[in-house]
Amino acid sequence: MAGPRRPEEAYEMAGPLQGLRVVEMAGIGPGPFCAMLFADMGAEVLRVERPGSRRNPHDILARGRTVLPLDLRAEGAAEQLLQTIARADVLIEGFRPGVMERLGLGPDLCLARNPRLVYGRMTGWGQHGPLAQAAGHDINYIAISGALHAIGRSGETPVPPLNYVGDFGGGAMLLAFGILAALHESKASGQGQVIDAAMTDGAALLSAMMYGMKAAGQWNNQRGENLLDGAAHFYDTYACADGRYVAIGAIEPQFYALLRERCGIADDPAFDAQLDHARWPLLKLRMADLFRTRTRDEWCTLLEGTDACFAPVLDWDEAPAHAHNRARGTFAETGGMVQPAPAPRFSRTPPELPPAQSPYDAATLLARWSAR
Repeated sequence: MAGPRRPEEAYEMAGPLQGLRVVEMAGIGPGPFCAMLFADMGAEVLRVERPGSRRNPHDILARGRTVLPLDLRAEGAAEQLLQTIARADVLIEGFRPGVMERLGLGPDLCLARNPRLVYGRMTGWGQHGPLAQAAGHDINYIAISGALHAIGRSGETPVPPLNYVGDFGGGAMLLAFGILAALHESKASGQGQVIDAAMTDGAALLSAMMYGMKAAGQWNNQRGENLLDGAAHFYDTYACADGRYVAIGAIEPQFYALLRERCGIADDPAFDAQLDHARWPLLKLRMADLFRTRTRDEWCTLLEGTDACFAPVLDWDEAPAHAHNRARGTFAETGGMVQPAPAPRFSRTPPELPPAQSPYDAATLLARWSAR
């Protein structure tokens, strides 16, 4: 019988990426979110931070990491980190183009030490192009992709969709996808490569369906006048009698018919021509009047769980308490803080909510890597 495991062996990350080693250069926004996705799935993520950096206990994006305090401008620091990168599978960095090279940690040097390394680079404008060296944030990156122009009400200014489209959807998730694709390819080639993930590219890619619909004449440049941007009376949000909101998305004819039936307007001929764009403004006013006749809870009793394509619009406090989210474990609470649980779901290798900090200290983690 094997003896008891040493303390450093007593914890194993759960999830399908168990055994994967990731070095993360600490940053903000999409880089940490990408690294969080890997930590959530069981990878061992070593986060390189400046010495003395204060850890924010509410920074969910930093969960599951081991921190390596390192002043990258100090003599010998780059070499120390290169020795660590030589034992990693992935590196994630989100500096402006050229910063890693100036630190002595550019792709050429890292891949010379570790030819199988997947070197993930996360930027807003990309590694090249006229804007590559300019400062910017999510709102700027999605602006040149066409995505920001399309979001908002007719006749009003474009509405920033938080930082979902650039930072997280078009940035971090695209980088994570690129890294996993490169890891898959490296199994056959034995070679790593550099991933240039730009939020401008990602936001454009997220808009693929809309560009296709525009080419087909089914979408136009007028914000708030298309099928999915709030113009249609059957695809929008509405205020209820209590000031809370519901969301309707009854696009297909059978779902639209059920919505009309449940709302008591099945026999109203004004609603028959569902796709007549000219009638949408008037029908939206009619729907707005209708939904103001009941509270959100009353509408939930009537419509939720049916094929009417209905949902209540929940706030940050309400969402974790919703019955569907509770049943799926969509949210979890740890350390007194509610946060989204790892996703998606896996049938054989389910991940677990990682701790706020890895159970390993940096020295132990690096020793584990060296032993492999």
